[in-house]
Amino acid sequence: QVQLVESGGGLVQAGGSLRLSCAASGRTFNIYALGWFRRAPGKEREFVAAISWSGGGTYYADSVKGRFTISRDNAKNTVYLQMNSLKPEDTYVYYCAAALHYSSNYYSGRSYDYWGRGTQVTVSS
Repeated sequence: QVQLVESGGGLVQAGGSLRLSCAASGRTFNIYALGWFRRAPGKEREFVAAISWSGGGTYYADSVKGRFTISRDNAKNTVYLQMNSLKPEDTYVYYCAAALHYSSNYYSGRSYDYWGRGTQVTVSS
């Protein structure tokens, strides 16, 4: 099993920045990729970004390209999501997810095996 704990969410004004962290524990040597998704109440889960655990390849949703950056620290088993130029429409609960097998599509939530509990990000206008 893999446990994922997110942190770093909060309230920020539009145009501001936040950095989310996701610490992984357990069978982390099985991780192929870590991703960030977000969801608002009553809405579909939305892909944000993902990173390959070994090669470091990155994937981004069009809505966050140029504003968000995903990175990893393998020694700390932690993935980060630096979010800049935040907009009110970025207000969601953000979830970290771990894929324990190779996938050709890390944009899909179905590629992930474990999920964190989420951290709230609220952007005020």
